Amino acid sequence: MAKYQFLSDEWFAIIDQLVEEHGAEAPGGVNVVMNLTVTDTPFGAERHLHLGVQGGQAHWGIGHVDNADLHVTTDYPTAKDVFVSGDPTAGMQAFMSGKVKVQGDMAKLLALQGGVADPSTAEVAARIKAITE
Repeated sequence: MAKYQFLSDEWFAIIDQLVEEHGAEAPGGVNVVMNLTVTDTPFGAERHLHLGVQGGQAHWGIGHVDNADLHVTTDYPTAKDVFVSGDPTAGMQAFMSGKVKVQGDMAKLLALQGGVADPSTAEVAARIKAITE
């Protein structure tokens, strides 16, 4: 299986294909949009993206959106650990150690952590982990 560098344009294209094939169900009752700034990337610049849950569907993309509930800033290694590792405590540990800075509605961020993922989402997460270098 081919591997793609985390947050590269090629990586995003593969993620889009995985979601198209398997869906991206998310916990119901949670609606949150987050802008994410990843610093210290191997691409020579910050990467800006957005992600969230709306109406039971996860979504994300390159660039920030105007209607975000919160803004998270972290470095590349921490972002990779949090989003690819599958370790639910990685984000909290990164936040507690000051590697993640959050501005905005923290309650909405915490609500994301409390939801139960759909099995198709777990499948997508496993595939993302498998294709990420």
